[in-house]
Amino acid sequence: MATKLNKKLLKTLSAVLFSAVVFVGCNDFFGDKTDLSFIDLPEFTNRDIAYVPIQPAWDQFVYPTDICIGFDELLYVVDEATQQIIGLDESGREQGRFSVPGVTSVTQDRRFDLLACGTLDTVSASGDPITLACIYRIRLLNQNGQYGIRYARIVNKIIHPFYSRSNVNAQDLTVRFGKVAIMASDIPSQNNRYYVTRQGQGGSSILGPNDAVLIFSNTDQFETPISVSTSSGIFNNFFQKPSGIATYAVPPQIQASQERHFFYSSVDPANELKVQFIEYIETDFGAEFRPVIFPVGDTSRADGFLFEPNKFSKPSAIAVAGDNTRFLFVVDEEKDSLFQFTRDGFEGVLPPPATGRTKLEKASFGGTGNGLTQFNRPSGVGYYRRIVYVADSGNGRILRFRLTLDFN
Repeated sequence: MATKLNKKLLKTLSAVLFSAVVFVGCNDFFGDKTDLSFIDLPEFTNRDIAYVPIQPAWDQFVYPTDICIGFDELLYVVDEATQQIIGLDESGREQGRFSVPGVTSVTQDRRFDLLACGTLDTVSASGDPITLACIYRIRLLNQNGQYGIRYARIVNKIIHPFYSRSNVNAQDLTVRFGKVAIMASDIPSQNNRYYVTRQGQGGSSILGPNDAVLIFSNTDQFETPISVSTSSGIFNNFFQKPSGIATYAVPPQIQASQERHFFYSSVDPANELKVQFIEYIETDFGAEFRPVIFPVGDTSRADGFLFEPNKFSKPSAIAVAGDNTRFLFVVDEEKDSLFQFTRDGFEGVLPPPATGRTKLEKASFGGTGNGLTQFNRPSGVGYYRRIVYVADSGNGRILRFRLTLDFN
């Protein structure tokens, strides 16, 4: 009998204690609900293949417009609002800041120099103040052998229009550089040459059309604008309002890809195909650049395609994966989205072999807002060690994402 009474008493006490815990957890002694707002609620996706956010977001910026993953395995962020390049390690810890006038984008060559697109305030031949487009070469190694953004110094300025004029005209003042992409080669004189996108009205017979992709030597000498050969002929003005540009000469390759092909993006509203792949071909008759036409419409392979007409609104930046996936990433600052494609222009990633599925599954995402999978005018993107980095300009932060298939 005592045993039965003890069990009954224990059940009663347990019920009372449970009720008390629930009561105290939800209300205090005066009946007010406990504030649980300090708990961070995670964001979930109902897709088994998706890019998921890595927390926390890096929010020590005002208006970040570009992110570069360097060959030195450090990250460099451009904050346009403060006109600074910020060096970070992979955990997001700042290594230092370096000021560059009007800076909007940055990349690093294989000598570990930074190439930053910005502006230069100067005076015309008549003494009037003017602002010209400028590419800054920034050396991270000082004379004492110390390396890093804390020891950075400008060692060269490549000022548009590159050659001496008695007076800069009004068209030159409209020119701005977009982004830079590095080329690699075993030939020393060819290694570290680079492409630059340019917009504005400062074209000429020497500099090429107003909007152009330009080639520079590894000593920062302007070489030539790019003409593109198509089935309809050779076009000197093929590139309209070019913005982003990317080659496969990117980290983490010890021996960077020596292909001179490149992707570029256009922000011209009239251009239906705003992201294209330009192939460099050497023949017995010389070398030329040709556009590659990617397939569209085969829904047995994918539901989205790089060459869908008007796929993008304002693709401000692109990046390619240096690993064996060779994915292409595009950020669209009007659609507030991140798009991901295979190197053949199909949107999506291949499911694991165990699923038995062979059709690519779309992993692109976005939407306007400040959630961890939303953007506000994203204008920079990078990829390194299976992590995608996005410069979410309007929200003042860098976001990081990893594919669910890569968590192992």
